[in-house]
Order: sequence, then structure tokens, then C-alpha cells
Amino acid sequence: MSQVAGERVVMDGEAVRRAVVRLGHEIRERASDHDALVLVGLRTRGIPLAARLQRQLEEFTGEPVALGRLDPSLYRDDLAVARPRLEPTAVPVDLTGRRVVLVDDVLFTGRTIRAALDALVDLGRPAVVELAVLVDRGHRELPIRADYVGKNLPTSRHERVSVRLREVDGRDEVVIVSAQFSDE
Repeated sequence: MSQVAGERVVMDGEAVRRAVVRLGHEIRERASDHDALVLVGLRTRGIPLAARLQRQLEEFTGEPVALGRLDPSLYRDDLAVARPRLEPTAVPVDLTGRRVVLVDDVLFTGRTIRAALDALVDLGRPAVVELAVLVDRGHRELPIRADYVGKNLPTSRHERVSVRLREVDGRDEVVIVSAQFSDE
């Protein structure tokens, strides 16, 4: 595995796989009614992570697990600054009374999750909403925390955490891009 200048690999493919398996076990352990569970992946990389968790949970339980995808871009508080490329939202079941687990790749400021919570209200009133993330890097601006975390990763606010998944990027890894190489 070659490393790009300014990037430090903090999770290789095997570490990503193990983290997803652990997240699946934790979600299953808290479950009381598998039929009421809905996994909702947030664009972009939360969607394949949610699909991986769905396959794992179905393997564990032998029961189907509902899977949806959500693009919370239009609910963001920085919409005037960002020009989002919108992707379709598709949640195949009514969320009312269900246990919804939002799935995302990186939890940073909490603003994407806040937007996702606002978007969920338009899709029903879940009994409970939980959050599963592959990486929690800290630096919250809002009082939001993940219920399930693959890896806590202390970072500088000026670094960028990049999650790469084979479904989107052709390989699984998590890297930290140093501030001098970051385009943010």
C-alpha cells in the first residue's frame, strides 16, 4: 500500500471491516424488535456503510432489515454557502414508530446530523433515532453524539479525515490529510 504525501493511513481495509462488524454487533445487541429497525445511510459514504450493516444484521438475525438513503443537503444551515450536488432520498418504509439508525462515515461538527434529523421529520416520527459512525473525530459545534462509533480519532481542526470505501473509491481505508495538504 503506497502512501500519498500529506496523508496518514489510520485504518486500513481490515480495520474498516472489523469496525463495521463491531458496529453491527452493537446495533444488534441493543435491538428489541428487529422488524422495527431501519438503517438510513447518509450520502455519500454513509449509504454503502449502511448497506454493509444491513447485510451483517440480516446474517445475524435471519430477518430482513429495512434500508434507506438520505441526502440532508437541503436541510443544512450553510446551504447559502455550499452548492450541494443533490442525490435522491429513498426510505422504503414509514419511519413512524420505528427505531432508525442514521449511518454516516465521519462525525465532525454535527451539522450534517442536525440536517439529517430535520429531514427525518418529513419522513415520519420515529420512536427513537440513533447514530452510527465509522469515525468520530471530535470538534462538535452542536450537542450531538454518536451511539455507535467504529473509531474515535482525535484530530486537529485543520486536518481532514477522508474515508474511502470500495463501493465509492475502489478501496477501504481512513486517512488523515495534514493541514498543509488539505484543500479546505
